[in-house]
Amino acid sequence: MPTFKQQFARYVAENNLFTHEDRLLLTVSGGVDSMVMLTLLAEEGYNFGVAHCNFQLRGAESDEDEVMVAHEAARLGVPFYNKRFDTEGEMELTGESMEMAARRLRYAWFNELCDTEGYTAIAVAHHADDSVETFFINLLRGTGLRGLTGISTRVGRIVRPLLFASRREILEYAVQHKIPYREDSSNRSTKYLRNKIRLGLVPRIREINPKFTALMRRNIGRLTDAQQFITQSVERIREVACEQWDGVDRIYLDRIDAALPRNFVLYELLNSAYGFKGDVIDRLCHALDEGAVGRRFYARDRVAVTDRGMVVVAPIEPDDDCAVEVPAGAPRAYCGNSVLFFERMSIDLIEDLNQPPHIALLDADLLTEPLTLRRWREGDRFTPFGMVGKKKLSDFLTDCKLSLPEKQRQFVLLSGEEIVWVVGQRIDDKFRLTEKSENVLCITREIV
Repeated sequence: MPTFKQQFARYVAENNLFTHEDRLLLTVSGGVDSMVMLTLLAEEGYNFGVAHCNFQLRGAESDEDEVMVAHEAARLGVPFYNKRFDTEGEMELTGESMEMAARRLRYAWFNELCDTEGYTAIAVAHHADDSVETFFINLLRGTGLRGLTGISTRVGRIVRPLLFASRREILEYAVQHKIPYREDSSNRSTKYLRNKIRLGLVPRIREINPKFTALMRRNIGRLTDAQQFITQSVERIREVACEQWDGVDRIYLDRIDAALPRNFVLYELLNSAYGFKGDVIDRLCHALDEGAVGRRFYARDRVAVTDRGMVVVAPIEPDDDCAVEVPAGAPRAYCGNSVLFFERMSIDLIEDLNQPPHIALLDADLLTEPLTLRRWREGDRFTPFGMVGKKKLSDFLTDCKLSLPEKQRQFVLLSGEEIVWVVGQRIDDKFRLTEKSENVLCITREIV
C-alpha cells in the first residue's frame, strides 16, 4: 500500500494541480490540515510562500496561531505573509455572518498576494471529510445535485491537494512525523452547522459504516461525473429552448422534450446560468402547473416571469421592488444579494437577546403570515427598536449613513402592512422579545 506521502504525490500529479515550476501560495491557519500540507510541500521541494490570516476572533489563541505559523515559515526559510482582519467590524458593516465575512476577506487577500507577488496557485488544505460535510450542508439547504458534488479539486487559482485524505489520516501523519499544529477551540462548538454535522451526524453514521468517508468519496465522485454529463446535456437543450433578445432570455417550454422531466430541466437552466435557488424554482414550476401568468420570481440580479408557454428571464429593473411572499414555515427567502434563513424556536432556547444586525429575533406570535419581503419604498415608516413613535424609513437609512447604492438595495420584511425588520439594520420595536414572549422567529441574513 502506498504511503501517505506517495498518495499525496500521486493525487497532485493525477489531477494536474501544480508542478515544481509553479509558485504556490499556501494558506496556513496553524491547524493540523494546513500544517501537514506545509510539511509535505516543503519535503517535496516545491516553491511556495505562506499566508496566514488572523481574524482576531479568539483573542490570545488567534495570536498564538499566528506566532507558530510565522515560526515554521522562518524555520523553512520561505516567504511569510500575515494579515490581521477586523472581522467583527466587517460583520457590523456588511451584515454578513462570521463565516461569510471571513471567507470574503481571506480570498480577496489571497488573490491580491497572487497578483502582487507572482504566485500561480493558492493551495488550501481541505480534505475528504470537509467535502463530505459540504455534501450534507448542501443537502440540508436543498441546493440540488450540483451542491452534492462536494468540494472541487481545483477552482480557478485555488487547488486542494489534500482532498484524497481523511481527517484521521492527516492527524495520524502529523502525530507520526511530530508535525506541530494548534487546535481551534471553535471547532468544538456546535453553534455552526458544519460543526453540528462534523460532531453529531457523521460520527453516528460512521458507527453504522466505519468506511463511511471512503464510501462518500466514491459517491461524490460519481455525482460529480453525473453533474458533468447533465451540464453538457442541458447546454444542448439551452441551444434549442432558449432565445435572447435585447438582454432578455426566453425559455420556450414546448421546445423541451416532453419525455424529459421538465421541472428538473428548468432547475438546471435557471440555476446554472442565472443563480435561481431550488425552492424559488420549485415555486415557479408550481405556478406554471397552475397556468399562472405574470408571476415573478427573483434571483440575485434576475427576475423570472411566467408567461404563456414560456419563462422570461431579465435583469431586475431599478424600480422593481422585488416583492415576494414568505409562506409560514419557509426555510429561507432571497432578497438582492442576500438570503434570509428562518428558524422557529422556543424562547427558552434563546441565550442572548443582544444579536448583531444580521440576526433578527422576533416575537412569532405577533406576526401575521405569510410575511412579505420587498425593497423599501418612499413613505415607509416604522418604530426602530428601543424608540417610541414612528420614523420615516428614509430618515432612518440616512442616519445609518448608507450610501445611495446601499439604500437602493435595502429590503424590508413585513407582517401585513407593518414593517417588522429593516433587513440587516433594525427590527420594529413592536415585534421585539419581551417577558411575555413564548415563541421566537430567528432570521439570519447572509450575503451571497
